Amino acid sequence: MKILSVVGTRPNFMKIAPLVNEFRKRNIGHMLVHTGQHYDKEMYKLFFDDLKISKPDFDLGVGSGTRDEQIKSIKAKLMPIIEKENPDVVVVVGDVNSTLAAAQAANKLGIKVAHVEAGLRSFDNTMPEEFNRIETDKISDFLFTTEKSGNINLEKEGISKDKIFFVGNVMIDTLLSHKEKAEQSKILEKLNLEKKGYCTLTLHRPSNVDNREDFANILYILEKIQEKIKIIFPVHPRARKNMQSFNFDDKLKKMKNLIMTEPLGYLDFLCLMANSKLVLTDSGGIQEETTVLGVPCITLRKNTERPVTVEQGTNLLVSTNKEKVVSKAMEAINNKIKLKNKVPELWDGKAAERIVKILLDN
Repeated sequence: MKILSVVGTRPNFMKIAPLVNEFRKRNIGHMLVHTGQHYDKEMYKLFFDDLKISKPDFDLGVGSGTRDEQIKSIKAKLMPIIEKENPDVVVVVGDVNSTLAAAQAANKLGIKVAHVEAGLRSFDNTMPEEFNRIETDKISDFLFTTEKSGNINLEKEGISKDKIFFVGNVMIDTLLSHKEKAEQSKILEKLNLEKKGYCTLTLHRPSNVDNREDFANILYILEKIQEKIKIIFPVHPRARKNMQSFNFDDKLKKMKNLIMTEPLGYLDFLCLMANSKLVLTDSGGIQEETTVLGVPCITLRKNTERPVTVEQGTNLLVSTNKEKVVSKAMEAINNKIKLKNKVPELWDGKAAERIVKILLDN
């Protein structure tokens, strides 16, 4: 069997890593393509080193651009590679532009598509990721779900049950296999932090950082929380760019308990997150990781495509109302929140193993 996997962003690396290891373990012919949708030379190397993934076989170098430009460019550069290599299956992960572009390229060439993290739905059609998820699932031959809501969503959309496989969560495979190593990180020492003595913040979604008023709401939340506890904010390039264009630099500098850093490598960030009192995020994957780590997480969004993290885990979906977020954050900081704190079914570190077995058996 010959498999070609496609990644494009940092979260994709975390999702593909356990699969790459499983392919290697079973001596399955495998090629890795990095589209370059997110490309930062240092971060790229750091993530691949941390996750022990060998250098990609192909780097498309598409870089930034509009959604349509990226998808068009990825397809144009990827299709000749798929034609030449002629894999049995193209594996795509997540919900980014690279995911959809690669699925469409493979589908057009008559190659089977396996979508890892299929069936997640926020039911928010303003999110580009939602479109990517739905369109990728429509043309996939293997739909690997992380939670049972994914199976229900796919069946409602008319996708045949025999294509849907509930396998667990590859992100959690990566977390569990790196947790011990992450504990050796010196990031707390470097930032002068005490365990459970700070909050961690991540912010990158257009709905939070592309509009001045929405971003100003987030700053209000940060201002109030940092009066009570330190906030560590590894700044995403998109957020940094908009902070500058909205002239928020002075406001941020006045927040003495807000510590902004460059984006961190996987192991440093895992250590930071695991030892946080609270995490504030608009990321999807972090909702899952905090659930497994047992760390309270406030999702700075109106919805989530990962309902199991709210129903069973530590995720608090509060809406984007600034007063509600501040109030809930204070409850968490003061230990006044009762969390469900249950690890969801099949989030046991064996998702990649299940996926590879299904691919081999079919």
